[in-house]
This record gives sequence, C-alpha cells and structure tokens, in this order.
Amino acid sequence: MKAVAVYPGKPNSIHLADLPMPKVGGVPDGRGVLVEVLRVGVDGTDKEINAAEYGDAPEGYDFLVTGHESFGRVLEVGPNVRDIEPGDYVVATVRRPGTSIYDQIGAYDMTTDETYFEHGINLRHGYLTERYVDDQEYIVKVPAGLKEVGVLLEPTSIAEKGIEQAYEIQRRLKVWRPERAAVVGAGTLGLLATLILRLRGMDVTTLARTQPPYLNSELVEALGAKYVSTRRTPLVEAAEEHGPWDIIFEATGVSSVVFESMEALGKNGVLVLTGISGGDNKVEVPGDRIMLGFVLGNKVAVGSVNANRTYFERGVQDMALAEAEYPGWLGRLLTHRVRGLDNYEEMIRLLTDEKGAIKVFVEVNGYL
Repeated sequence: MKAVAVYPGKPNSIHLADLPMPKVGGVPDGRGVLVEVLRVGVDGTDKEINAAEYGDAPEGYDFLVTGHESFGRVLEVGPNVRDIEPGDYVVATVRRPGTSIYDQIGAYDMTTDETYFEHGINLRHGYLTERYVDDQEYIVKVPAGLKEVGVLLEPTSIAEKGIEQAYEIQRRLKVWRPERAAVVGAGTLGLLATLILRLRGMDVTTLARTQPPYLNSELVEALGAKYVSTRRTPLVEAAEEHGPWDIIFEATGVSSVVFESMEALGKNGVLVLTGISGGDNKVEVPGDRIMLGFVLGNKVAVGSVNANRTYFERGVQDMALAEAEYPGWLGRLLTHRVRGLDNYEEMIRLLTDEKGAIKVFVEVNGYL
C-alpha cells in the first residue's frame, strides 16, 4: 500500500513508501474501523516536517507517513463498533493518549507528558496513504452533505478549541459578554477562526500583511467581517479604530506579532495563541507597558494546541451551520488540488512556492 513519507531528521526526504494493508482486526476488542482515505489536507506542518524541523518515526520504522488532516469513507467495522457503518464519511483525530491524567480522561490535547503522539507529526503514521484502521474512539462522523469540505474539519477543530478555551477561562468573570474579536493571520486557520467567531455573532476584524483585494480578504468580507492590512494600519492602531477587542485569535506564529497583540488586547480580554515558530528570533518589546496593561486590565494569554474529539464534533456542527449561513464559503478555501499520492513533489512545491494557496489537499481516491 502506497504512502507519502519522510525520513525524520533528513531534510527534503519526502518519498513514496510502502505500508502493509491494514485490517479491521488490528484494533483490539472488535473496536476497529477500516477507512479508505479520500482526501488529505496539507499545511505548513507537513512542509516543516519535510524540512526536518521536527517529527519522529513510529517504533519499528525509519520513516514517518505525513498528513494529519484526513477525510475518508468507512469500508468495514469491527463487531463492537457502534454508530459507525460502512459507507459513512469520517475524519480521524490527530493526537493519541499518553500516560498523564489528562490523557486518561480524553483530554489528550492537554497532556503533561514530555512525549506526545500525533498522527502524521510525531511517533504515529499519518493519513497520506490509501487506507488506515483505528479505534472508533478517534473516528468522527461527517454528514454526507459536508463531504466536499470535510477535509477542513481538522483545522476547524483547532479554531474551535482555541475560541472555546477563551470562553471557558472567562467564566471566572461571571458575566463576560464578548462583542468584538480580532483574528491575526488570514491563512486557513485564521479564516476558519473568523468564520466561527462570526457564527457566534461577534464583530470581527481580521488582520494580515497582504493588502487587499485578494481572495483571502474577499473571504473575510463575505462573512461580514472587516479585513485590515497591517502594512497600512499596524495592529495597535487598528485596535484603537476597531476595538477594544475582547478576543484576539493569533494564527501567525510570529513572536513580534504576539507581543503586539498583547498590547492591542482590551480589558478583560483573552489572547489565544495557536501559531508556533521553530526559530530563535529575538524581538524588543515594551515589556513594562505590556505588563501594566495585563495586570491592570485583567487580561489573559493562553496557548492552545491540537484538539480532542469534542472540538471535532463541534466543528461538524459549525461547518453545517456555515453551509446554511454562508453557502459555498468553505469550498472556496480548497484552492489547490493534488491528484494522487504519486504527485507528492507537486504537493511540496505548492506548500513552498504557491503564495496564493489557502488549502492544498491531496485527492487520494476519487469518490464523487
């Protein structure tokens, strides 16, 4: 069975590998679900793994199959599987449990273990292959009406978790009623965060460097949100014009932007950090002013990584609502299709060189 893989630690080692065909009986207690992979979304994580910035192979292998944004169709289920049947469309979650108490209660995205297990990222093979089998616990059903955009569910779950964390934290305030939000970054994650915040009825400003008009700014405005280029209006100035912001969802991973966001955040606000950088960039910041604002303004900054199945399920609900509220919007994010696993070099080229790409995805098997 073909798979797209890398040799961890070796830059630009992406290649076609061979895996044994999985069987539903490979999962204990009759809980296995065998899935035919239809589409896999790819992003900067896949590019960085190919650049050997991080990632480790599963035990017994010298390669790691990439791709963590899956979408597929069930072929077979074990005798003890409930509520999932052959023919169902599904997405698999990414993180798998370790040993901490958080892992044991299903909050494996909150693990305190030093070692973590993520399909397509670290110590678990990903989904850029023809089939996979997994425990029903990690399989999330997707309605047939969302099959064209189901491959977006994994990044949607990331945005869902980050925004939900903001609300959970601010339960401490008893009557927190956020009205305005900013999203920093207009890539796939930033656009999905903009969507979810708009579905919650918030006044949203999405900020990115590129000057409009272009597809991303058009997508923001199609949701009734505002798009601001930080080339024209720096983040702190934008906050004075469009804020105060109760939530800032940071989706760039640029450290200097994070500190600007801390300055721009309103009182009693929450800054949600979802982007990361593998570099060692150093920036000069107005530390005293930021500290003063955070202490006197009761502000919060929280990191949010990955997502458990709760947020995947919430993502299904919001994607269905989005199709009703903003028909066709989600489909416009799927800008670049790669046909077949054999074209993995084209996939990497698009991730590296195609500046206009929002979501690159590999169509593994035709299915419509």
